[in-house]
Amino acid sequence: MAVNGSVCAMLAVCAVSTGLAAGSSEPATYAERLGWPRGTRVVIFHVDDAGMSYDSNRGTIQAIEKGVATSTSVMMPCPWVPQFAAYVQEHLQIDAGVHLTLTAEWKNYRWGPVAGRSATPGLVDPQGYLWRDVEGVVAHATPDEFETEIRAQLDKALAMGIKPTHLDSHMGTCFQLPFIERYVKVGIEKQIPIMIFGGHLQHVSEEVGAFRPMLNALAESVWNAGLPVLDDLVTSPTQASDYEGRKRELIELLRTMKPGVTQIIVHCTATTEVFQYISGSGPARQAELNLMCDPEVRSFIQDQGILLTTWRELKQRRDGAGR
Repeated sequence: MAVNGSVCAMLAVCAVSTGLAAGSSEPATYAERLGWPRGTRVVIFHVDDAGMSYDSNRGTIQAIEKGVATSTSVMMPCPWVPQFAAYVQEHLQIDAGVHLTLTAEWKNYRWGPVAGRSATPGLVDPQGYLWRDVEGVVAHATPDEFETEIRAQLDKALAMGIKPTHLDSHMGTCFQLPFIERYVKVGIEKQIPIMIFGGHLQHVSEEVGAFRPMLNALAESVWNAGLPVLDDLVTSPTQASDYEGRKRELIELLRTMKPGVTQIIVHCTATTEVFQYISGSGPARQAELNLMCDPEVRSFIQDQGILLTTWRELKQRRDGAGR
């Protein structure tokens, strides 16, 4: 997920109004504003890409049922959505959002817009599929086409029995100008939480750079509209080439994590022989599934007093938090 520097033009119009912790000059974290005690570290382990493939669905379900993953979101344009939608209808308390998908990045495994090519011509490449990268979407699509498509994806989710607990963004497309305003608009209108981050931004700060104050302002505007906000986001929790190295990286990330609500994004896939024909990322995705189910990771979380949460709980807490 990437944040375009041009977001500053939209963020600049947002007013900053952060709360202060009682007896402190330090701003309260969003976790504290949502009712957790000061200093609490709260984590959403979020599995992206449900519905993308059979292997993705298997991995998502295993990570949530057997591991520490607490949330997921579904790529509505993808071919394996019906299977995951059926699972959601049998497990109504699962924390499942819509992974708003405006790109189709793989070489030989692709999809088109839910709204159709005629309704969103700027979203499709010459082959009729969604553009492979964010740059293609920004260069060719209008804000109206973007909004048409994300509304169509939301409507499809609802029609398939998925009542989204949140909205987020595949490959960060929703965070690009001129689209971010429409992303926020739809979330506020529907009163569905959107993945937006403010506060200390421990792990996002390098990515947003000089636009951090303005991103905080946008997050505050979302809070003021009655929706919850993350304090931080981790998009790539591990990078090591071997599993034990990945586990050490994840444990160190958790050990040094600041108080607040942090979403950690993982891509959990129970890979079969087929996944290699979709993407070469299978081994990394399988490793992230294994991490979610690793007893040592679970024990470390418990020993550290880290609380696991969901977008459903964040919305419930936000409803009770007032301004």
